[in-house]
Amino acid sequence: MKAFADLLDRLTYTPARTGKLMLMRNYFRTAPDPCRGHALAALSDGLALGFPLRRVLAGIGERRFDPELFRLSRADVGDTAETVALIWPGTGAPGAAPALSDIVGTLAAAAPADHPALLTGWLDSLDATGRWALLKFLGGAPRVGVSARLAKQAVADAFGASIDDIEEIWHGLQPPYAGLFDWLEGRAARPALSASPVFRPLMLAHPLEVQDWDRLEIDDFAVEWKWDGIRVQLAARGGLTKLFSRTGDDIGHSFPELCAPEGVDAVLDGELLIMRDGEVQPFAALQQRLNRKSVTRALMARHPAHLRLYDALEIAGEDLRGLSFEERRARLEAWHRDHAPPFTDLSERLRFADKAGLRAAWEQTRAAAIEGLMLKRRSSPYLAGRPKGHWFKWKRAALTADCVLLYAQKGAGKRASFYSDYTFGAWSGPEGAPVLVPVGKAYSGFTDRELAELDRFIRANTVERYGPVRAVAPKLVLEVAFDAIQPSARHKSGIAMRFPRIARIRWDKPAEEADRLETLKAMIG
Repeated sequence: MKAFADLLDRLTYTPARTGKLMLMRNYFRTAPDPCRGHALAALSDGLALGFPLRRVLAGIGERRFDPELFRLSRADVGDTAETVALIWPGTGAPGAAPALSDIVGTLAAAAPADHPALLTGWLDSLDATGRWALLKFLGGAPRVGVSARLAKQAVADAFGASIDDIEEIWHGLQPPYAGLFDWLEGRAARPALSASPVFRPLMLAHPLEVQDWDRLEIDDFAVEWKWDGIRVQLAARGGLTKLFSRTGDDIGHSFPELCAPEGVDAVLDGELLIMRDGEVQPFAALQQRLNRKSVTRALMARHPAHLRLYDALEIAGEDLRGLSFEERRARLEAWHRDHAPPFTDLSERLRFADKAGLRAAWEQTRAAAIEGLMLKRRSSPYLAGRPKGHWFKWKRAALTADCVLLYAQKGAGKRASFYSDYTFGAWSGPEGAPVLVPVGKAYSGFTDRELAELDRFIRANTVERYGPVRAVAPKLVLEVAFDAIQPSARHKSGIAMRFPRIARIRWDKPAEEADRLETLKAMIG
């Protein structure tokens, strides 16, 4: 546990990617099995321990520390695990720290009634850093600035393997990954792919920047519309079909109609949409189906799922990823003509004589309710990750609105001491007596210098406190950029912004000149 706690602590304070990789490489080389496998699970996909951390902490906390002290400290620290770790009353010298594998094994055999005593004993045996790491581990996601791919990259680097080889077999493995480490250290053969459909790492696109546009040779790229759905992978083998999200989560239970085709043996890449009467529906309609453990026939009828296919990774057991995009597309088109699974179609291929025509199409994407354009190099093989120069996404220009800062809350991690999460509003009501109505929340788009300026403004202009939230005098205007506005019955304003971020701080603009709610509603489309 001590080595894992030290790793998490140092990862938190190491901003550089290379530094994080070095720390994890050293840990995976030296930590024993199965502890390093449990650590890898926690740093990558998350470890599903099923431990009700919040409820157990609430129960034991009442007996071990002052609830009011915890409330006040949590509001300032901004992180529950760190707060508990710091205010937990010591019982003298810490005892023998439990190993990660001991924690996992003990919890697997424990009854729910044993949880409070187990957690109390573990917290008593650890120092502050160990307590913090334990709580992060039990929570399932440490959130120390490490992505799942970065953790796998560290494992690959530690043993001289390829990240692509690890990604290829990843979804057929289970924590604590004994087979993976046996292979990496030369004690066993590479784990075989599962007989069931498994996720293949996706190829991702870079945003199209000015320098990319300047160098672009239009004849080298295939062009398609970029639809506002979610990226998915349909994998079918041996009569079983699975639908994976871009991170490899199986989401087929939410879209059973897409997982029922017969006679399909392929791994296909595409966009999950809601289609009604042949028209792609706004993303808000897709949200009605996402993250549901089960769906009713009525819900499926109201929000019919559709898969728009644009690439093939494998057909009839043949790996196509080494072929060029044009060759894969031809194979996909032939396959779809022969099989045509229900609820699917192929993405449209767009053709332009020159870059002027391409730009003109991009400029019309918002009016056509399309998210943008995808540009894919015709000669590109299917490469996992985000290789440079192969695929580009050219999203439509953002919408903007001038809104008034209303509330602020501290962030987490490196932002735990700054007010960095902002709720903003627009004017509504009669012209003579307008009121501000919250319309969105954002926590990105500003520089570190601007964050410090905003934090000083919020502290100097706080008018009310609601636990960790501060109400701010309504006098600062934020120019908010967002991709779209959708109707929403869940919000008082009646609207919801998609991907809002702070584009500019309007220190110069009076709050009275911020936009009205009617202006934002007119952007719904």
